[in-house]
Amino acid sequence: MKILLCDDQAVIRDGLEMLLNLEKDFQVVGSAQDGAEAVELAEQKRPDLILMDLKMPGVNGIEATRRIRAKFPEIKILVLTTYDEDEWVFDAIRAGASGYLLKDTPRQKIVEAIRGTMEGKSFVDPAVAGKMMAQISSNQKQPVSVLAEKLTERELDVLRLIAKGFNNADIAAQLHLSEGTVRNHVSAILEKLGVSDRTQAAVIAIQHGM
Repeated sequence: MKILLCDDQAVIRDGLEMLLNLEKDFQVVGSAQDGAEAVELAEQKRPDLILMDLKMPGVNGIEATRRIRAKFPEIKILVLTTYDEDEWVFDAIRAGASGYLLKDTPRQKIVEAIRGTMEGKSFVDPAVAGKMMAQISSNQKQPVSVLAEKLTERELDVLRLIAKGFNNADIAAQLHLSEGTVRNHVSAILEKLGVSDRTQAAVIAIQHGM
């Protein structure tokens, strides 16, 4: 698994590279000190996943995430930052981040999040998830019927399970479908909802009371 690191602090980048390279299935293929360099290295190295800091000089992590996901939607981006403010969280997810971790996350949890993200799961730090759910709950929920106008009944079933954090294999088992069929449903859902990532789709589902 090819991983690119992006953080404006060299000590963080060096520490992460040392720790991640201990995993036999991980290979750190590049290290960027800001968002602009991350965009360049993403094109050169074509990593499977980027660990992205957010608040950096010049091009920040949110803008870098937006640019990379627009050009290379197959690259997963996992935020690793010290910032848990609502604005940063929602902006990162809207930009296309697949997960959001804080820098005090234990090393093994980061490793698990990287592997899980590549499997299609969404990882959000519990402290961040609590704020996210509170923010969503404080907003007036739109009826599920709004989504029913866009999605088929089977797509709604898949979306409900996405919102619960299920990956494609879990969804296939729950709905007695093949993983290929589930992948097709997920692609259709993302396109119809106008989002680039299943994390964003999950947020929409929660907003509609699913």
